[in-house]
Amino acid sequence: MAKIDRRILKTREAIRNALIALMSEKSFENITINDISEKANLNRGTLYLHYTDKYDLLDKCIKDHLSNMLNYCTISQVGEAKLDVINSPLPLFQYLEEHFSFYSSMLTNKGITCFQEQLIFMVKNGINERLKAGEINQGDDNEVAVQYMASAFVGVVEWWIKNNMPLSPEVMAQQLWGIFEKNYSLVRALRNSNEG
Repeated sequence: MAKIDRRILKTREAIRNALIALMSEKSFENITINDISEKANLNRGTLYLHYTDKYDLLDKCIKDHLSNMLNYCTISQVGEAKLDVINSPLPLFQYLEEHFSFYSSMLTNKGITCFQEQLIFMVKNGINERLKAGEINQGDDNEVAVQYMASAFVGVVEWWIKNNMPLSPEVMAQQLWGIFEKNYSLVRALRNSNEG
């Protein structure tokens, strides 16, 4: 794999940082290529060498950050990475805290619904992996339960970010784990009582 020139990496980082900074000032829809290039102290032509338009830039920013988050927060099993927000949510909250400006921009900017959708998709995949591995009791209605848990988790993350992280990552992870554990216990008890 060819190594990318440091100047290219620095230029891309400047462009992405400019976008994130602008998103904290105004909605994504109101940001122009000129705004981004001025904030990054580059000309428009340089920006177009790296990205086709602002949507391409946003998409690559999101993919890179989610990929980095996944790598930071995963449990690797036989070379396969999975996000485990149920058993170990602490790494995720630590990562979000470390990259607060990006996630704050993504979650508070009303024009960026694709970010939430991708985050929910990642969380659902992690939960589904646990189901397949038999780590979570399986039932006939897993799809709704998985969607509920993923949406609830992302909703809590969004609340935490939008409120400037009022609790530490450790407290958030502990409380969320407790909520998931109670819900699993309740679901298991209900299933057992219905079967008995």
